[in-house]
Amino acid sequence: MKKGDKIFVAGARGMVGSAIARALVSSGYENLLLPSHADLDLTSELPTENFFRENKPDVAVIAAAKVGGIYANATYPADFIEINLAIALNTIRAAYRSGVKRLLFLGSACIYPRMAPQPIPESALLTGPLEETNEAYAIAKIAGLKLCQYYRKQYGVCYHSAMPTNLYGPGDNYHEKNSHVLPILIRRFHEAAKKNLPEVEIWGTGKPLREFLHVDDLASACVMLLEAENPPDLVNLGSGEELSIGELAEIVAETVGFKGRIVHDTSKPDGTPRKLCDTSYLRSTGWKPKYGIRSGVKNAYECFLKELAENRIRI
Repeated sequence: MKKGDKIFVAGARGMVGSAIARALVSSGYENLLLPSHADLDLTSELPTENFFRENKPDVAVIAAAKVGGIYANATYPADFIEINLAIALNTIRAAYRSGVKRLLFLGSACIYPRMAPQPIPESALLTGPLEETNEAYAIAKIAGLKLCQYYRKQYGVCYHSAMPTNLYGPGDNYHEKNSHVLPILIRRFHEAAKKNLPEVEIWGTGKPLREFLHVDDLASACVMLLEAENPPDLVNLGSGEELSIGELAEIVAETVGFKGRIVHDTSKPDGTPRKLCDTSYLRSTGWKPKYGIRSGVKNAYECFLKELAENRIRI
């Protein structure tokens, strides 16, 4: 990827896409195409084909997706598989037809089997059953990364994928039911602290182990992959730091100043018992995350308060 390349970032108004756009600009890449969803519906084939044909980007980053936590995935599985399959197929196919030589597809660590070996190597893909609570989303993301892999094999284009772990940071979605665990906890503990509530309830036992990656760290890793001469088809992106959901809740409570009790609703599902990515390739490049979990949660909460004050919070 060269400094003068025209780079299309799909999903540029979302948390991931906007972070990647910021990282590209700070790295000297200024010729960016950043359409909003209102400007370009990537689930529609013809508008996507027309956009690529008319704008002719040199590089494409596919960060657009329908995302959500356990509740959203369980409630809207048809939406999750249909929308994400459509985005992957339409963008990757249109990119190839318009002459895009470099494409990075953003997936998720949820593509791996529920009981994958830990830390999870990229080779664990398709070696066992998926986690049922996010199966629809995972299948769509697997299809997208396989499409990239097969285009690369058949046509010789450098289409490759990155599988980030649980992401958080500025621009996150704080919906009470449809967002991911960390933004839900930030919102829930913030509101409880404001109201001086005696307790906050969280889903499950609190025992599952998770790895979290600040979205700005994800973005710097994506720029590194785009600049790599011959990256692997699939690369895990993670912080290498894991903790239980219960420990995460305690960090969030401390960060926002909540003094009450944390109560576990064990009738709700835990999801995958442990999910830590093997980031050996990423570390071999010399890349390191800027944020640890405590500093990252502090930054995320500061961004939450700023977005709340400016009335642009996503809920």
